[in-house]
Amino acid sequence: MRLAGKVALVTGGSHGIGQAVAIRFAQEGAKVALCGRGKAALDETVRQIEEAGGTALAFEADVSDKTQVDRMIDGIAERWGRLDIAVNNAGICEVAPFLNITEDQWDRHMNVNLKGAFLVSQRAAREMVKRGTGGSIIQMSSVNGLLAEAEQAHYNTTKGGMINLAMSMALELAEHGIRVNALCPGFIETRLTKPLIDNPPAIADYLRTVPMKRVGQPEEIAAAALFLASDEASYVTGTSMVVDGGQVIKLS
Repeated sequence: MRLAGKVALVTGGSHGIGQAVAIRFAQEGAKVALCGRGKAALDETVRQIEEAGGTALAFEADVSDKTQVDRMIDGIAERWGRLDIAVNNAGICEVAPFLNITEDQWDRHMNVNLKGAFLVSQRAAREMVKRGTGGSIIQMSSVNGLLAEAEQAHYNTTKGGMINLAMSMALELAEHGIRVNALCPGFIETRLTKPLIDNPPAIADYLRTVPMKRVGQPEEIAAAALFLASDEASYVTGTSMVVDGGQVIKLS
């Protein structure tokens, strides 16, 4: 078990990629805290982990609210006495043409995707520094943080910001034994992508941009997150790992 004895936090851990990461971390021996906005979905993920013999704890929390973030990480420390891994996966994506993006839409994306990643990362890093245990922090960015996609300027900006946040944190936290990396998924099967996947002509057209000609699965992102969280990545920090079936390498 690659994460035996570790304590991990996964935000947005009740669905899709976050849920897959939480389940995989628990399978590898970590005690997993997950947070989100819906109690029923959080409880269901905890149930799945515990039925498989793992240990999990759920928090209903808004990652863009510092008070709620502090309360959550205090709760993890009180329950398990440490925090070794934090995965900032909570995020939103609303499609809108640039000329039509409202200030409210812009602010929501900045608050949840980027401010949330900052607040959780800073509080988690402070906990790791205080306990002197080092750790691994993963920013769940996207290929949209590397290349622009139309009608997603607000989302693209937050994901690019998460990559730069990872590099900046890695630079300053290396002396504390804390590694920080960004993970950049491509087109993955989740609730957000299901409408496109369920539209045969649309998904066939989209997959022409993916050399591997298929949709990625949340479990494939979880496998990459496991590597970055584990000691196998002990000399990896400040980087962006792309898991996209080759999409960003295709010129035309």
